Amino acid sequence: MEAFSKPFETACPSCDLLLKVPALAPGSRASCGRCGQEITFHFHNAQHRAAAFALTALILLLLACSFPFLSFERAGFGNEMTLPQTGWALYEDGALVLSGLIFGFIIAVPTSLLGILLALQYALHRRRAWPHLTLLARLLTQLQPWSMAEVFIIGVIVSLVKLASMADIVIGIAFWAYAAFVLCFTAALANIDRHDLWDAIEELQG
Repeated sequence: MEAFSKPFETACPSCDLLLKVPALAPGSRASCGRCGQEITFHFHNAQHRAAAFALTALILLLLACSFPFLSFERAGFGNEMTLPQTGWALYEDGALVLSGLIFGFIIAVPTSLLGILLALQYALHRRRAWPHLTLLARLLTQLQPWSMAEVFIIGVIVSLVKLASMADIVIGIAFWAYAAFVLCFTAALANIDRHDLWDAIEELQG
């Protein structure tokens, strides 16, 4: 039978109510009694699922960066670009901020998050008490708000609706790969509970 989680005290991130969270059975969640904000969860094999989703997301992101993302054609003239080429084209046109947003928040930050998550899961699974596990766990939490992958894919869909009447658009395999990447990326982070993660790190480091 799988063990219960450890009890702890914390403040609700939404309303700051001080809470005493009891030990949770596998498959259970704990929410704030005042505002209903979810505080923690304890699921069976959540860390293994997170690692599986993260590895799948990395493979999909590699595909999304290797194949054509979108193709435009109008009046006999067309253009086809991969996702990295889009950021580079913005850089060559002088749009440095937009280029940095593409490379940073759409590619670099999600890749870093997935790499950190996989490194943490490997260390915990193999019982490797690396000296920088605490730093990696903090980076995992601090970088999450800076990942804009889901915002980007929604923006692309909205833009496609507006551009459909102006040009012939061909959606490339990279678009579908990136859309699937966003789903796997979100699922990987959703399966990580920070309280369980910190408990596992503290137990490993003794």
